[in-house]
Amino acid sequence: MLLVSAFDALWLYFMRASIAKGLEPAAKNVKENLRIYPLSKKDNPPEMEFISGSFVSFNTIHANNYLFYEHLNEWIQEEHLDMLDPETRGLFASIGIEKGKPFKPDQRLKNILTDAVKIANATARSIVWHPRTDGTMKGIRIYPDTDSAWLMGFLDKNVFFNGNDGKTMNSDARVMFHYPYTAVTPAMALTKAGAGSDYGIAYVDSQKMPFDGSKTYRLKLPANPPAKAFWALTMYDNQTRSQLQTSQKFPTVGSQTKGLKKNEDGSYDIYFSPKPPKGFENNWLATVPGKGWFVALRMYGPLEPWIEKTWRPGEIELVK
Repeated sequence: MLLVSAFDALWLYFMRASIAKGLEPAAKNVKENLRIYPLSKKDNPPEMEFISGSFVSFNTIHANNYLFYEHLNEWIQEEHLDMLDPETRGLFASIGIEKGKPFKPDQRLKNILTDAVKIANATARSIVWHPRTDGTMKGIRIYPDTDSAWLMGFLDKNVFFNGNDGKTMNSDARVMFHYPYTAVTPAMALTKAGAGSDYGIAYVDSQKMPFDGSKTYRLKLPANPPAKAFWALTMYDNQTRSQLQTSQKFPTVGSQTKGLKKNEDGSYDIYFSPKPPKGFENNWLATVPGKGWFVALRMYGPLEPWIEKTWRPGEIELVK
């Protein structure tokens, strides 16, 4: 049973229950074993209430304009002062955000902060979509001996984003992960067959062109994707970095997809397009004309062929 205080509950927003045995067992496990309450009520904890967010529309995207700073101020006012180190608090204070004080920037500062958001977004997108590292993309390419577009989620599989000395922060590596994604855990970089998880990310097609939601693409996955639990391809909106909202219930397809079609050699052809190719309706992820996208290939419990790179996904190729 997992017991946490209300202060720690923020981190449980990122908690993921394993669906290796299906959604219902995962939900049952959470309901029977998760308890969250204020530490002050530990001797008489209130009854848990679970609220389903399925089919409920709500926005989890951070503002990409001046409102970002308004939201940041709300966060600083609500949380404990020691949540941030003195240097970071000083940076926020330099633009007028301090705990216990009103945030009232004049028009000049608002203009500066508005421009700053635009520059920061452009910088982060460049780091994420076109990582250069040392010019060779060393440490970010999954298959460095090829021109493959498949990238790792974070540089050198280092979830702490520090340098070789273990003390220097690599801010670009941190941006490379946290701008497009949310939370990170050492389990995402665990190199142990059958344990943890591992990811391949594709932002561009086989010709290194961004994905166009009005076109049709195909990905060939060789037979026997090496995942002990399950594997899945999930599509994301390259503007919001959230899952792409489409006509499908979930923008994901994988080993748990009912009716997934195999080729005669055991491989899979997965299609990305506005409409499914005939006969591949269950091997299809819907795209949206006018919107870009990117895709993550997740291996839950990756096995030796994935770790040793003897099993490799194909490149995502433009069909028409």
